This record gives sequence, C-alpha cells and structure tokens, in this order.
Amino acid sequence: MGKIIAIANQKGGVGKTTTSVNLAASLGVLEKKVLLIDADPQANATSGLGIDVDSIEKGTYQVLEHTVSAAEVIIETSSPNLSIIPAHIDLVAIEIELVDKDQREYMLRKALAPIKDQFDYILIDCAPSLGLLTLNALTAADAVMIPIQCEYFALEGLGKLLNTIKSVQKIHNSDLDIEGLLLTMYDSRLRLSNQVVEEVQKHFNDMVFKTIIQRNVRLSEAPSYGESIINYDASSKGAANYLNLAHEVIKKNSGK
Repeated sequence: MGKIIAIANQKGGVGKTTTSVNLAASLGVLEKKVLLIDADPQANATSGLGIDVDSIEKGTYQVLEHTVSAAEVIIETSSPNLSIIPAHIDLVAIEIELVDKDQREYMLRKALAPIKDQFDYILIDCAPSLGLLTLNALTAADAVMIPIQCEYFALEGLGKLLNTIKSVQKIHNSDLDIEGLLLTMYDSRLRLSNQVVEEVQKHFNDMVFKTIIQRNVRLSEAPSYGESIINYDASSKGAANYLNLAHEVIKKNSGK
C-alpha cells in the first residue's frame, strides 16, 4: 500500500521543492518506487528533474479537472524508480475553476485512488499558499511533511499551517498525520541557525526529523542542470542529507 506525503508550508523559499525532488530521488535510489506530483504552478519540481515545462500538454491541472486519469500523465524521469506528474503554469487557474465544483477538496484524492498501490511513496510538492491546491494535497495525503528554514522568521506562519492541518483532519481527512518537521538551510556557523534548531526541537520534540538539511552550494546548483542532487553530485553534503532523510522516512514507515 503506497503512502502519500504532502510537502507543505505556505511560506515560500523554505526548501519545499528541493525536499520534494531530492527526497523522491533518494527514496528511488533506495529501491522504493516513487511518484512525485508537482502541485505548484511554478512547476519547479518538473523543471528540476530535467523536464521542459513548455512541452507539458497534460499534467496536474488536467488530473485535478478529471479530464485525464493520473496514470495517463505519469512521466518517467532519469532518476531510478522515480516518475512524475508534471505541472505547467496553467495550474494557476485551477483554484478559480474548482471553486464551483462539488467535492472540490477531494479532486486529487479521487484521481490518485486507482494508482496509489502502484507506488511505495507518492510525494506532493505543494504551492506556497493554503489555497485549494494545497487543500487538495492535504485531503489526498496520508501525512504532511513541513520544511522549516533555520532563519529568523522560521516559526512565523507555522501556527496557521498547523491550524489548517487540524481543520483538514476534522472536516476532510481524519487520517492525516504529521510525518514530521524538517529543518532546512542550516548553517552551523550561524548562531541564529543553532537557536532555531534548539527552539523547534524544544517545542516540537519527536515531531522533528533527526536529519537536518544543511546549506549546500551543490544543492542550489542542481536544479539549474535539471537534476536531483543524487544525480548531480552524489558525494555532496546535500546528497548525504537527503539520503539520511530517506532512510529516516523508510524506517519510520517500516512498521506500518
């Protein structure tokens, strides 16, 4: 039975897409069958895996509209065991188009039901907002992973996101768990980074992943080459971080 994990935070620039792409690639390298769903109109997860966004004719938009099945739009990537449902800028319009639809929060959940068991993990790269797209992802997911950058405003907005998760649990998806909080963009030389780590670990304790994603130049470069960090530089600190995270995710779910 596949597990669906939404990677969400309404704050931009916290490492959502970096985490989605590189965790997906790392799980694939560890011989798990993985599907990444790009649910962000910026389509950075799509281009970050070397797919030309302008060439996409069918993707997440059409899946949410139910004009195509999810199986029809899955593309194989150059990463082992990793496929993607790509996005295009047209995804911007979906929030407006879904507004009048019945059960609009369940569109993604229904679309993924027929393919869920074909994968070990399905990761959803969410848009940096708490709109209908992210709501669809949270309603479809079994769990949500929340990246938090080790910077001054790290915890700003986290309460709002946790409240949204609570209301999704109450109204749309009672089975939604929090997979964990992931600390990203950590720089051990900065006192502030260390303070944020301490603060988050103190407040959230076991909810925080042991793996911390460090600031890494190679990690920043990889998307411009259309590659995950695993393909781009497997010996980098960034690759080691995401492989550790993948091991942690697998271990956490092995008994379930």
